[in-house]
Amino acid sequence: MRIISKIILLAICVIVFFEISLLWMFSGENLISSPTKRNQQFDSTVAASHKEIISSINTAASFVQSYEPSYIQPQAQLIHVAVVVCGERTEEATTMLKSVTLFTKRQLYFHILAEDEHHDKIKSIINVWPCTDDGQVVYKVYSLEFPSGKSSGEWKSLFKPCAAQRLFLPSVLKNIDSLIYMDTDCLVLRPIEDVWQHFSDFNSTQLAAVSPEGEVPGLNWYKRFARHPYYGQLGINSGVMLMNLTRMRSHDWVENMLAIYKKYKLDITWGDQDILNIFFHFHPELLYVFNCEWNLRPDHCMYGSNCKTAQTNGISVLHGNRGAFHGTKWPVFKAVYDAINEYHHGDDGIAALESLREELGKFDQTYCGALKDAILKHPWTISNRL
Repeated sequence: MRIISKIILLAICVIVFFEISLLWMFSGENLISSPTKRNQQFDSTVAASHKEIISSINTAASFVQSYEPSYIQPQAQLIHVAVVVCGERTEEATTMLKSVTLFTKRQLYFHILAEDEHHDKIKSIINVWPCTDDGQVVYKVYSLEFPSGKSSGEWKSLFKPCAAQRLFLPSVLKNIDSLIYMDTDCLVLRPIEDVWQHFSDFNSTQLAAVSPEGEVPGLNWYKRFARHPYYGQLGINSGVMLMNLTRMRSHDWVENMLAIYKKYKLDITWGDQDILNIFFHFHPELLYVFNCEWNLRPDHCMYGSNCKTAQTNGISVLHGNRGAFHGTKWPVFKAVYDAINEYHHGDDGIAALESLREELGKFDQTYCGALKDAILKHPWTISNRL
């Protein structure tokens, strides 16, 4: 699109030049003609020139667009992504956002809700990205905003610091229609527009999309331990969540969250995720569920590989909960995180993937290591197109 803009700008300059030239020509060579005749000749010539130039612009624009890869949609909808940052999560959050930028040319809007002391650090990291400088990435950093009242402090400390902020995005981001929310410990491994595409699969009632909390009943936490209602047979995991904020607002979303917390606060373990499970237990018609390849976690390879679609389709989003991106317990997850964290925009992407493949190969004999090809499938495909 930037190429097309330059072509159009150049064409405008050409038009101005032609008009000046024609004005000079008619004022010089046609002085003997009557004013009326000169004006008619001038108008006719300019109109013909304009028509020819506009035709050339359209041809050039079509030529440029025809050579863009099929996964690039320059005129498509702006993609909104939200994240909440508290405590020591700044690096993790910006690494997640960086992963969003690596496999897409779509324009992105990041909504970053963070404790005030982290704002300057977040801005200093994002501002040096080339995709921010050229306008592909636009972002805004917000202060945290919880419902007022005596429970305000409780919301901030519920489960993990500030995690419950996501429940109140419909009221905080009043002018945003839809967005993808992701926990800080997620990494996007394919074009973010593929995640966004799930919105088009919503029916007329669905207002959010998430993945199941596991695939195996015998290993499922909700089935074994939950003391509150939860969605479906296995509950849901909310680390990756598509949110139609407009529909949420129309369903009195925030009021429902407050009511559920008031009733079940002594029974919930996983904070905001439990509140979501309770809500969608009573309103299953409002939820769209995508499969585990869009939110693959250590649970999916802890006791064997149990996300079958990821093995076939590749992993779209890697979710390093359980602290899997840090420490030594989950080396496969840490290797992917380190590769993206250390990658700089403009580096040799193929070389980075070769290095990651070699590192992942060290863990081939582990359950999570067996997912090496699933982890690399989408990055390889997209990098070969770029």
